Amino acid sequence: MKIDLKKEYKTLFSPGTKDFSLLTVPTLNYLTVDGHGNPNTSKDYVAAIEILYSVAYTLKFLSKNELDKDYTVPPLEGLWWADDLNAFRDRNKDLWDWTMMIMVPNWLNQTHVTAAVQALAKKKPELTLNLLRFESLSEELCVQIMHIGSYDDETPTLLRLHDEYLPQHGLKENGKHHEIYLGDPRKTAPEKLKTILRQPVKKI
Repeated sequence: MKIDLKKEYKTLFSPGTKDFSLLTVPTLNYLTVDGHGNPNTSKDYVAAIEILYSVAYTLKFLSKNELDKDYTVPPLEGLWWADDLNAFRDRNKDLWDWTMMIMVPNWLNQTHVTAAVQALAKKKPELTLNLLRFESLSEELCVQIMHIGSYDDETPTLLRLHDEYLPQHGLKENGKHHEIYLGDPRKTAPEKLKTILRQPVKKI
């Protein structure tokens, strides 16, 4: 039986498209790679995605073959930030920093990830696998919404979140902007892409 983590954590992956929802996100484990710059033009971004998916699928098959636990590789996620908030709001992507991530099931640990990386290094020595980290993310209280459309059309929703929803509900930012990509931009028209926009918050 193949486990689907999007179903196991259904509330994390199914926000509405109109209203913001407040939820508590448990501590989750991720494969991560850091970088800087425009994801549309950065070679580092392309390399990061290849590293993440290569390790994620190697880890999946390790879990299936050695632990008899199969699962669907979860969607790509990303943390995004900039030293100048205006660069982020204005979508000046050359100034953005990012951490791209893929969730790891909680029955796998650093030992399993290390084994997967070592196995992959023999098959794909060209990958810079030392860039990859296995780490936990604890966001706790968050606000999220489902955005349908192009990534570049997210700004109005983000402005509504930060300038209206948060102050109206006595909340403030408490972490990096988080996106979860439920659509594949290589196969899906931009206007139909589904992206969860998540913001860790705390009460003022």
